[in-house]
Amino acid sequence: MMQDILAYLVGIFLIVGGIFSLGAAIGLLRLPDLYTRMHAASKAGTLGAGFGFLAIALASLDGSVILRAFAGFVFLLLTAPISAHLLARAAYFAGYKPSPVTKVDEMDPK
Repeated sequence: MMQDILAYLVGIFLIVGGIFSLGAAIGLLRLPDLYTRMHAASKAGTLGAGFGFLAIALASLDGSVILRAFAGFVFLLLTAPISAHLLARAAYFAGYKPSPVTKVDEMDPK
């Protein structure tokens, strides 16, 4: 009985992670510029991978695997948004301007 509940939870977490990852992929294809695409990839991709790590941890029920899954998720959570921010900032100063549909450009010195 408990194994069945655990299997369903793992399946649900994998599906939710897949939906977030699919959202990130669609965002990469549909959004208008580098900055919004990077935002979609870093935020939704991190959530998708996080649910995948959670599913791995629940499926294994092994302490070392749970610890490694948790460490992987924390590493991804700390590095993906920061690296996306730094890449977007570098792209802006290299001359890649936001899409014309962008209403507010707070980095523009005007």
